[in-house]
Amino acid sequence: MGRGRGPLAVGLVLAILGLLVVAQLRSQAQGQGLTQLSVQDLTELVANVTARNNQLRDEIRSLQAQQESLARAVQRGDTSSSQVRSDLTHILAWSGSLGVTGTGVRVTVNGQLPGPAVGELINELRNAGAEAIAVNGTRIVPGVVVTGDPGHLMIAGRPLSEPLELLAVGQQETLAGSLSRAGGLIAQFTAQFPTVEVKVLPQDLVVVPPTDRSIAPVLGRPRL
Repeated sequence: MGRGRGPLAVGLVLAILGLLVVAQLRSQAQGQGLTQLSVQDLTELVANVTARNNQLRDEIRSLQAQQESLARAVQRGDTSSSQVRSDLTHILAWSGSLGVTGTGVRVTVNGQLPGPAVGELINELRNAGAEAIAVNGTRIVPGVVVTGDPGHLMIAGRPLSEPLELLAVGQQETLAGSLSRAGGLIAQFTAQFPTVEVKVLPQDLVVVPPTDRSIAPVLGRPRL
């Protein structure tokens, strides 16, 4: 094995020397230094060059790995941005800043109810899981309530005409069942207000408009 390695090493050194001759012609100073090197010194030089090349290859692989990692991070960033936009859209929709569409119910009230009774209808729908509610086209958000005596109802400072129509987005069966169940709110209204008729109709598509009211808190501050 030792004899086989000797000619191979010599041949390698001679090949390197051939390359170094070109460098010698370009730089006499550098060439004079190389011509003074022994075969052992040149072998060490070749080993150092080889080690440096290997180091450079490792750096290239490392940079390529970093590039791939950054590309994946960008992709994750895009996904995160999309998720943030999606979450923001949902928040704006549920808060009332954006309109909402979906399955739900239409509740019609023929007859005159007092404001608190209409508020009970709204609360019953909300407690049953309604995600968005509107009364005669006015979105129910914090600070928007129905007030007044029968025949003189007000909502958000505006007169509320009759008949009343409540739209709610949510699970049809749950919303309708909550109002129509035995002993439920409609049954109570039938006993309390005999001249008032309340109907609940499931809807495959309910459109609840956005609010025209500012929902920005005045006194509250976000806690992060």
